Amino acid sequence: MPDTIEAEVLEIDGSPPPAPQVPEPEPAWKSMRGRVLQLDRRWWPLWVILGLVVFAFVAVFGLIFGAFLIFAKVVGAILRFLFGGSTSRAGSDLSRSVR
Repeated sequence: MPDTIEAEVLEIDGSPPPAPQVPEPEPAWKSMRGRVLQLDRRWWPLWVILGLVVFAFVAVFGLIFGAFLIFAKVVGAILRFLFGGSTSRAGSDLSRSVR
């Protein structure tokens, strides 16, 4: 029985084998494109707490601004009363008055 010869075929038609297809790695910023608009479900308690904190800040600053406006109107009315400011409001002389 003749001995078997094992050989590896490197080229068939005389040209080198094609380079293996290696996909180029995707940049890190491209892998995050779809996730930017989606909040991770594991972090919902953080988003709830941050939402409550933002709501509290808006409410507090709104109340402070409202109190300042009321205070300014009261002080303006007192000063107008003490120093005899006109009783007509701005723009009231433009309205039609019946004489």
